[in-house]
Amino acid sequence: MTSDAGPTPPADRIVSLDALRGVALLGILLINVWVFAMPEQTLLNPRVYGDFTGANYWAWAIAHVFAQNKFITLFSALFGAGILLFIDSKEAKGQNAVRLHYRRTAILIAIGLLHAYLLWYGDILVAYGVTALVVVAFRDFSARKLAGLSLVFLSFLPAVELFAAFTIGGDAIASGWAPAEAAIRQQVAAYRGGWVQQLSHRVPSSFSRQTVGLLNGSFWQIGGTMLLGMALYRWGVLTGERSAALYRRLVAFGVVGLAITVAGVFYIEANDWSADAALVWRQFIYVGSFPLAGGYLGLVMLYTRRRPDRPITRALAAVGRTAFTNYLLQTVIATTVFYGHGLGLFGFVSRVELLGFVVAVWAVQIALSVAWLRRFRFGPVEWVWRTLTYGERQPMRNPE
Repeated sequence: MTSDAGPTPPADRIVSLDALRGVALLGILLINVWVFAMPEQTLLNPRVYGDFTGANYWAWAIAHVFAQNKFITLFSALFGAGILLFIDSKEAKGQNAVRLHYRRTAILIAIGLLHAYLLWYGDILVAYGVTALVVVAFRDFSARKLAGLSLVFLSFLPAVELFAAFTIGGDAIASGWAPAEAAIRQQVAAYRGGWVQQLSHRVPSSFSRQTVGLLNGSFWQIGGTMLLGMALYRWGVLTGERSAALYRRLVAFGVVGLAITVAGVFYIEANDWSADAALVWRQFIYVGSFPLAGGYLGLVMLYTRRRPDRPITRALAAVGRTAFTNYLLQTVIATTVFYGHGLGLFGFVSRVELLGFVVAVWAVQIALSVAWLRRFRFGPVEWVWRTLTYGERQPMRNPE
């Protein structure tokens, strides 16, 4: 292992962890594409906009069952593990790890704010950054305590939403579940328009997500999942150190998550997609995401352990090593294709076509990531982040 005071060099990285991050980053686009290309409310209620029959229904169902809330769960757990990995690494080098953590997190939040207000309201970086400032306080907890605290955090949203479901009912989410047609038309017009016109929706939506939405929702889910990731890191699960038997059990457990999610689809269909049933349906999505994300974790760990040098492993790890760059690149590509300052296809593209778009972006990102890392140590955004964190220009090119 290297003893320099800078960022971890490629030779010291954990390939399985990078590959898992790559899988999570690519998978997130399956859901984000809905709100890149359609009104925001389709994330809550897919029937709000666009054809929802035949092949388009099945395109939604595939993404919903296999991806919705699953890959963001995986990515959040990896982010939590990354906090401990960073701190452990810096402390081993005799650096002030917590000060560096706060500095790099402040930079992350700044980039997230630019991302949200200049490009896309669906930014997750601000929520990650704010949450990371809090959960780092628990860095010295044992894995068992981290897992216990995670359960407390993760119980908040289901408790609140189920309470609302059985007291207030569908009125609690009525405005988002069945928005006025005028509001949908206004949003479509905004994103088919130029960059300035888009601000009419992007600014208030970003602000709402970063304030009320963060305090009442995403902080608890992201925070709880980060704490779970920290526990899994301490247990050696996320670093590929556990037995193959454990990862096979995680894969088997993933089937449970799949069944819960599918049961949720049957539930909401049986209730004719009513707002009264929606808050209960959301719990099927929420609860099912954790075992299924664990199943994905197990699959990746088993594969990378057996084939650490195979092209698929290297390709996924390359995407994972450049995840920050690739996350922002997804926004740049999607907004250029769907927003009015680019091709202006917002609201015109079917769900089947969106799946094709996702696969095309995956192909581009995998190829670019592999090609880039042949010449450079970091992705371009990762390089900026590290340079600002350490206060000195980081070497960019790979040694000859």
